[in-house]
Amino acid sequence: MNEAGIERGKGIALWRQIREDLKQDILSGEIQPGEMLPTEQALAKHFQVNRHTVRRAIASLSEDGLVTARQGHGTYVPEAVIDYAVKKRTRFSEAVSAQSRVPTAILASADIFPSTPKIAKALGIRRGVKVVRIRTVGQADGRPLSLADHHFVYSRFPGMEEAFRKTGSISAALKTFGVTDYARQSTRVTARLAGREEAELLQQPQTRPVLMTESINITPDGAPLEYGRTLFAGDRVQMVFET
Repeated sequence: MNEAGIERGKGIALWRQIREDLKQDILSGEIQPGEMLPTEQALAKHFQVNRHTVRRAIASLSEDGLVTARQGHGTYVPEAVIDYAVKKRTRFSEAVSAQSRVPTAILASADIFPSTPKIAKALGIRRGVKVVRIRTVGQADGRPLSLADHHFVYSRFPGMEEAFRKTGSISAALKTFGVTDYARQSTRVTARLAGREEAELLQQPQTRPVLMTESINITPDGAPLEYGRTLFAGDRVQMVFET
């Protein structure tokens, strides 16, 4: 927060000066989207005014949609929300690009393990058959938007990790294995709180909800291709289901 720039006796109410000072910090990026404003007590000390004056300034910012209050958690600069389209062919890069944002996918981890009953059922394999899991952090303009676990049958995609490292995209990686098209068979959406590691990767507090989707992608002949589980930062995404 910049140095206090209010002036007494200039004919402009102190709360209005504080409002404009905070507004400038928000618009300039000094206070980032998703970041919490200092407490009323801290702001009152900074501007050398009483808390009622600060409260009125924040209320005015809230009316203009520049800040939002969360009960028990303080006042935040709201995130820019992305409409994430869920349709027959759902692709992260296309959904983000459609919002005039720059998509990137970062490899967080990759591992191979025996399939659980749930994963085996989704992929149409026996329990215990090895699967490869590619965990990615999907970003929009460098801001984490999603944390996705992509599960594939390992024997079919033994070099998936390396393919993703080279291409930076699940769809592009699949093309190196000859899979040029696939479609969404089903999507299930629930809401929950993020775990510690999940919250860190999404760069959000654990107290903030996430949207969790579980999905199955299939090849054109109807064969299961991928079981996915994705966490979306709840304040940055709204799901749009298209038929």
